[in-house]
Amino acid sequence: MDPLLAWRKEFPILGHTTYMISHSLGAMPERAAARVREFTDTWAARGIRAWEEGWWEMPVTVGNLIGRIIGAGEGEVVMHQNVSICQTVVTSCLDWSGRRNKLVTEGLNFPSNDYVYHGLSRIGARVVTVPSPDGFTLPVELLLDAIDEETLLVSVSHVAFRSSYIQDLAAIVQRAHAVGAMVIADLYQSAGTVPVNVRELHVDFATGGSVKWLCGGPGAGYLYVRRDLWDKLEPAATGWMAHEQPFAFKGGPIRYAGDAFRFLNGTPNVPALYSARSGYEIINEIGVPAIREKSMRQTARLLALADDAGIPVNTCRDPERRGGVVTLNVPDAKEITRELIRREVLVDYRPNAGIRVAPHFYTTDEELDRTVQEIRELSLARR
Repeated sequence: MDPLLAWRKEFPILGHTTYMISHSLGAMPERAAARVREFTDTWAARGIRAWEEGWWEMPVTVGNLIGRIIGAGEGEVVMHQNVSICQTVVTSCLDWSGRRNKLVTEGLNFPSNDYVYHGLSRIGARVVTVPSPDGFTLPVELLLDAIDEETLLVSVSHVAFRSSYIQDLAAIVQRAHAVGAMVIADLYQSAGTVPVNVRELHVDFATGGSVKWLCGGPGAGYLYVRRDLWDKLEPAATGWMAHEQPFAFKGGPIRYAGDAFRFLNGTPNVPALYSARSGYEIINEIGVPAIREKSMRQTARLLALADDAGIPVNTCRDPERRGGVVTLNVPDAKEITRELIRREVLVDYRPNAGIRVAPHFYTTDEELDRTVQEIRELSLARR
């Protein structure tokens, strides 16, 4: 008996849907609805007093729940609306006008990050993208070769969004630090399903969000900044929450807070933080190692089912380099995905990849069997 299946009762959608899309939007926990009601009740009953009764600190108190998942310390993670904002805050801390102005990124990155990076070319950044040789994997040696003494920042996705390929963060951090560069890791496709410890890895920055494996819903991204860097970094993308005395309401240049609040900007998205807490609590209660153990078993099962059905895959077969998604490469994948959704089998399609299928801790083996069988039947019917 799979003990993690006891959590299914916490997720209403699982009662009527085969939910294989947690890599895109994690299922909503029942307690999230109660938390949103708690927000509206607090707003209604306490009004403006709610700010001094917990709302103001929520970007850090909720960030502490994320910190336990990614190995950060208390007060080292702050919450933002999304990863694009987090990336913008980080890159605005750096001087792109000098000789060390190279930003090394990789071809497996989620495009939103790239859009932020290429915008930096207006202020002097040289963006160097290391392409994937096959569109799904990226040998770490190719990235290491691109990192040199002119590199200011290295951006890497811990787990690739199309193929779920796990990158070697430790090797990248070691190389970057050896030449004086910094590393920002995108943990969106790993946190909550693949163990990661930002302090052990010595990454300088880490970003991610709540939408996917953390089952926290939209509107809550997170930013980790290594503690010893705090007093060295002054974000240009800032706001009143980052001020050391925000309620003094003094104009002119900002005087930054001495803690992680310096990496905040404007007023936080409080209702999203209420909602997101629910998923973080559940992930912490279960523990990522238990989730990872099940994920490795179920993704291996998916690969075997795909092989038996004659379906090619665009996912790494090495379990140590495979995250939580198996991408199935079938003809007419976009159309088949639409039909699967109509049948209440929720997956998604990505161009140049295929159908992404993602079991999570609440997934049954029977749901894996059904998903692959449905894909096989729909594929055969279109020949």
